[in-house]
Amino acid sequence: MTPTVEAIRRSVEEHSSFVSRLRSEIARVIVGQQYMIDRLLVGMLANGHVLVEGVPGLAKTTAVKTLAQSMACKFSRIQFTPDLLPADLVGTLVYSPKDGEFSTKKGPIFGNVILADEINRAPAKVQSALLEAMQERQVTIGENTFPIEEPFMVMATQNPIEQEGTYPLPEAQVDRFMLKLKVSYPTRTEEREIMDRVKMLHEPTVTPVVSKDEILEAREVVDQIYVDDKAKNYIVDIVQATRNPGAFDLDMGHLIEYGASPRATIYLQQAARALAFLQGEGNVFPNDVKQVALDVLRHRVIITYEAEAEDMTSEDILRRILDTVPVP
Repeated sequence: MTPTVEAIRRSVEEHSSFVSRLRSEIARVIVGQQYMIDRLLVGMLANGHVLVEGVPGLAKTTAVKTLAQSMACKFSRIQFTPDLLPADLVGTLVYSPKDGEFSTKKGPIFGNVILADEINRAPAKVQSALLEAMQERQVTIGENTFPIEEPFMVMATQNPIEQEGTYPLPEAQVDRFMLKLKVSYPTRTEEREIMDRVKMLHEPTVTPVVSKDEILEAREVVDQIYVDDKAKNYIVDIVQATRNPGAFDLDMGHLIEYGASPRATIYLQQAARALAFLQGEGNVFPNDVKQVALDVLRHRVIITYEAEAEDMTSEDILRRILDTVPVP
């Protein structure tokens, strides 16, 4: 028997009590950046990975480390560099002369929350090794395959592409990330508070306020959140408009090289469910879809050279689509 929206909402209330504790604990360390923290929680609850783009020094690394410590999860930080090898990421076989046998040495990918710092600094081989583990949620070392323990979430950061010495992620690989966030500078008030609060010699301690089991239980509740036909049709309309804008009276066909894939439709529904969970709702409203649409789609819509010549980005195109596609 399918549970009612009211029953789902009660279940959401019961299993989302940790959210306020988690936000309070993170706020002890991170000033502002509410958008980034909320989207990290959406990624964790929706069982997706997050790509964050922003200049250095915006607390991207600190935010994900604080999130992992608040959840009593195993945290691994991997600094991507041009000389990094796939074995440095996933692990390797180590030969013991004493025993005459190989033993498996697991790499830092075997964690719950993985920070892939400056992912566009490493060559394609290393990027592919990470993205394969993200997709398959398992790693093969020698002849043995090892599952990665849940919850498992990768947050990758990258500097803006125009900076030198980077290997931009191919579009097909970027598509593996559920969300792509663009982090901006703090406001004047937030920056003043940062200056008052930060003590360089004393790193704040973070107390775990939620267990891994609570996160896994919350994910199951997220999967049950009701999405009615109107919201589903709205999701499909948005994605379809990126492929065939003319059908929605949008004269943008010459600006879009490739629209969003069906994976975008799946991720958009799941991210909207996670956002509804964070807001204590038992069903998805069209506004939930609209709020996460830009984060789910900005890296999935490939623009033409003509759009670049007109100084347009995929975000500009998506904002026009979201403004035009009727909200049910």
